Amino acid sequence: MKRSANIFLLSLPSLLWLLIFYALPVFIVFLFAFRTSDAYGGIGDKWTLDTVRNLFSPGFSAVIWRTVWLGVVSTALSIVIAVPIAYHLAKMSPKLRNIVLMLIIVPFWTNFLIRIFAWKVFLNPEGILRRTLVLIGLIPEETMLLYNQWAVLAVMVYTYLPYAILPIYAAAEKFDFALLDAAKDLGASSFQGFRKVFLPSISKSIWVAVMVVLIPALGAYLIPDLVGGPTSEMMGDRIAQSVFTERNLPRASALSALLMITVFLPLLLMTALKWIFGKDDEEEESRTMGARS
Repeated sequence: MKRSANIFLLSLPSLLWLLIFYALPVFIVFLFAFRTSDAYGGIGDKWTLDTVRNLFSPGFSAVIWRTVWLGVVSTALSIVIAVPIAYHLAKMSPKLRNIVLMLIIVPFWTNFLIRIFAWKVFLNPEGILRRTLVLIGLIPEETMLLYNQWAVLAVMVYTYLPYAILPIYAAAEKFDFALLDAAKDLGASSFQGFRKVFLPSISKSIWVAVMVVLIPALGAYLIPDLVGGPTSEMMGDRIAQSVFTERNLPRASALSALLMITVFLPLLLMTALKWIFGKDDEEEESRTMGARS
């Protein structure tokens, strides 16, 4: 009893911090979504469901769908690229590994806006990339590499790829690669060993990388605004527009609440899957221990 009280007292400051600076603001955001807006850009006195209903209008539905598919696809591409990079990083010599890690981390030293503008110059209609692709006949003359959803996707993958590589590499570095040799001795191919031995052992880190990439990808604002144009708006753009241009805080709150729900759903699914499969693993482990005894 005394130990439980001590644990509670030790965790109380963190709990209070989360309640005051996280749970309470989130509750206020959800609350404001059901209020009206006044003429001065503030919160009105009346309650309404119109703001929430308007989120399902065709204009908002297109933005929500675009946000979801760009966030999910950019996350999937980042993971697909990050896993083999982390695999080979873990097998490199320490000297070469440090150099490659440095190259992965170096973009963090540069301002985020500068990196986006660099991509804007790179994808410019008069840029070297488009001119080269047109010259060798890979794309027609009228093709635009900038101000479309594919440009947004490319920049998002570039931006969030290091966030996917680092947690997966942290797990791959601890992996015993002798297990892959053992799998080959038992008749498995290199790909089978990679899929059935390596991937399951780093699955938790892959899930961590998914969440680390997916959460900022769903809330992306500057990337679609600068390289996507008006036809590539995401929910982050609409939230900023509602706050600074339209001065409609209830609409911004409703969009923010919907975005938070979109982020929380994968977290809840991940937790449920972890609980289900974790319970099965515990039962299997207990049966194995019982058989051994």
